[in-house]
Amino acid sequence: MNLTKNKAIQATLAGNWEEAIKLNKSLVERDPKDVEAFNRMALAYTILGKTKSAKKAYQKVLEIDSLNSIALKNLEKIKKDSKGPNDSGITIQVNNIFLEESGKTKVVELINLAQSEILLTLRTGQSVDLTERRFKIFISQGKRYIGVLPDDIGKRLIKYIKGGNKYEAYIKSATQQNVSIFIRELKRSARFKDQPSFIHTLEKKLSLGSKKKSQNRSVAL
Repeated sequence: MNLTKNKAIQATLAGNWEEAIKLNKSLVERDPKDVEAFNRMALAYTILGKTKSAKKAYQKVLEIDSLNSIALKNLEKIKKDSKGPNDSGITIQVNNIFLEESGKTKVVELINLAQSEILLTLRTGQSVDLTERRFKIFISQGKRYIGVLPDDIGKRLIKYIKGGNKYEAYIKSATQQNVSIFIRELKRSARFKDQPSFIHTLEKKLSLGSKKKSQNRSVAL
């Protein structure tokens, strides 16, 4: 396996979609009949909500191999899901899309949700946008408002985003009453190199417990 192909596979498994597209494009330029590379590229486009590009990639696969089961299945799924709003971020089952990394990822329940008709169109794995406005982080898909991050997490991320950090987010689960998203830190600014984007609940409890013990010692003295 050559180095570029190995990197392309790893980028796909890690959910690094932009890099996966770049690397797989390089592979198909070298070998226009590389079906696996076209399928990986189509998957990345799909997760990013770029359905037109995903369709073209899958159609290219079928031109090479008309019975390719991966392309046939996912192209049919795109056609089925695209009956909703355009480029809404299509759901695909992807291993490791929700791979957790301490301090770099977090599942967050949104508040101030959109109308239930919009929430019912959401699917696990769809990419969403994070936008800072009025000291809050708003979550949307294109022009469709979905919800807002809770203030404590929103304010924390605003500080990091303004300082140079970059993040991506995906729908983790959605019902008529609840929406949770998975947020991943993509880039950490040098100024925040020792500061994790997210503090694990257990770490918070341990920190609080340590403070209480310290206070108790002070009282005892």
